[in-house]
Amino acid sequence: MRAGLRALTSRGRSFLASGIAALLMAFLLGENDLFRIGVLVTALPLLAAMVVARTRYRLSCARRLDPPRAEVGGEATVTLRLENVTRLPTGLLLIEDTVPYALGVRPRFVLDRVEPRGVREIDYRVRSDLRGRYTIGPLSIRIADPFGLVELTRSFTISDTLVVTPHVAALPHVRLSGEWTGGGDSRTRSVAAAGDDDVAPREYRQGDDLRRVHWRSTARYGELMVRREEQQWQSRGALLLDTRRHAHRGEGPRSSFEVAVSAAASIGVHLAHEGLGLRLVTDQGAEHLTDSGLSYSLLDTLAVVRHSPARSLEMGISALRSGGGDGLIVAVLGAMDADEARELARLRHSGITGVAVLLDVSTWEGRDRAAEENHQAVQTVLAGYGWRIVRLPAGTSIASVWQDAANRGRYALGPAGGAA
Repeated sequence: MRAGLRALTSRGRSFLASGIAALLMAFLLGENDLFRIGVLVTALPLLAAMVVARTRYRLSCARRLDPPRAEVGGEATVTLRLENVTRLPTGLLLIEDTVPYALGVRPRFVLDRVEPRGVREIDYRVRSDLRGRYTIGPLSIRIADPFGLVELTRSFTISDTLVVTPHVAALPHVRLSGEWTGGGDSRTRSVAAAGDDDVAPREYRQGDDLRRVHWRSTARYGELMVRREEQQWQSRGALLLDTRRHAHRGEGPRSSFEVAVSAAASIGVHLAHEGLGLRLVTDQGAEHLTDSGLSYSLLDTLAVVRHSPARSLEMGISALRSGGGDGLIVAVLGAMDADEARELARLRHSGITGVAVLLDVSTWEGRDRAAEENHQAVQTVLAGYGWRIVRLPAGTSIASVWQDAANRGRYALGPAGGAA
């Protein structure tokens, strides 16, 4: 009953106050008719509060997101499924789902009655112009009486996550040589028709699966031998994203930072679909990507990437250098000076293809001659070490300039006199 009184609406409180006032006036004036009216007006909200408070609806809730990942500016459909699991029908239900402000206003619905064992499905759409990971839910239900005197709120605990990923542009195929590296115990070999005699065994190591034991070789050598793990050679590469706040210009979805994130997502997904084993590095160091569903893992990571306070690319360059095994490095870069460009350029050597996507950040906030000269100097340094240059000014799609990644940079001798 106490919970029901706390759930009185403004109308219910007004009825209760009016009824009490009528009872007091009837007592003072000795008016029996006014007393009867006061009893009726006072009892109505109290009875409604009692009925609503004693309501024991048992509802189950499920939520489905279609799709669970949506691009910036794209829409996702949220489907709510409510089931009345009791043998009693429900009364009036006011339903409200919890949605972050970036996805729009909170959706509200009214269900008049749900029969015993009945099911209701409700759909609504959400969209966001901002990347991120957004929690949708929990769902709250307000149980109200027919007169609107009492509203009691009950909430579910279930919630779901919608990932809003950067925009991914379809890129043309560009041949990037030099990115193939090996993996496994040996190169892939074709098994001859003769059978097991041609299988290349090795000695047993702690942790090897006993199902891989090669019994014929074990008998021949007198020690436990197992079949080698043989894998196709896999291409490997690294994607560097410059997230430094001072290296970008503009605000909002059209800022150079958002363009850089979208370009990195487009390039990463494109290379992953071409079979490249990719790792993501920012100026803060290496980011963890799962091996399965590489493009999904990349998009999930880029969906939540934010500006960093770093002033240099030192940590990112160190992560690229320490990772090793990369035959291809693609760097998506904001504003930088020639010294930083030189440190990055030294990562490219014989057998490694380097592609630099240079955002011309001066085009985001008006032309600046000094910035343009610095940008040209950075291009000269990178091209001098053999990097391929893809220039990306404001208002230009990465898909329209990605073809430039096929153009080899100008080779030159490094400062130490060795081949770049």
